[in-house]
Amino acid sequence: MKPARSRKKRAYDPQRTRGRIIAAAARQFQSRGYHATSMHEIMELAGVPGGSVYHYFPTKKSLGLAVIGEDVAASIEETWMRPVRNAPTAREGIAHVFQSVADQIERDGRGVTGCPVNNLTLELALTDADFQAALRRIFDEWTEVIAERIRADLQEGKLRGIDPDETAIATVANFSGAMAMAKARQSAEPIRACAKQTLRLLTAERS
Repeated sequence: MKPARSRKKRAYDPQRTRGRIIAAAARQFQSRGYHATSMHEIMELAGVPGGSVYHYFPTKKSLGLAVIGEDVAASIEETWMRPVRNAPTAREGIAHVFQSVADQIERDGRGVTGCPVNNLTLELALTDADFQAALRRIFDEWTEVIAERIRADLQEGKLRGIDPDETAIATVANFSGAMAMAKARQSAEPIRACAKQTLRLLTAERS
């Protein structure tokens, strides 16, 4: 009689478990909203026991702050900051982002859920000072990356006659508004329209 093979226990990966909880929460907050999402829903979606959820996140607020500081911040970094930093000019980087987002919406065909930082800002910024500060940090970093790229273009003579900080704020505001309208209309058209107007701000003035 052959001895039964011992089953190898899968090593517990605390970082992976924590990441699954944050990812599940981020999806629900984006589709349903923070207040409408329960910790029990997150536990089921993440496929982890309730004890694990509360071990990493004793309160729903602590989970919400982790989603903002890690998942939402990473999304803005990947979608916006990195392309703008790596583009030949601020204008080309910003054009790429608007077009990529609009193309993805039309390609996926799964409906427009909006910008994650926008959605949470509208829901949470006035309800809690900690949420407000976390969301503001993302907007501040986002606009600063754009402003820095514009400053570099001004120094290299690729742009003239524009204020980097004001133009960066206008760019983020245009994108955020476009995403809100795209969500309401379930169409990428507002994003493409706002892209045209935003890029006019970044056209080099020639004497």
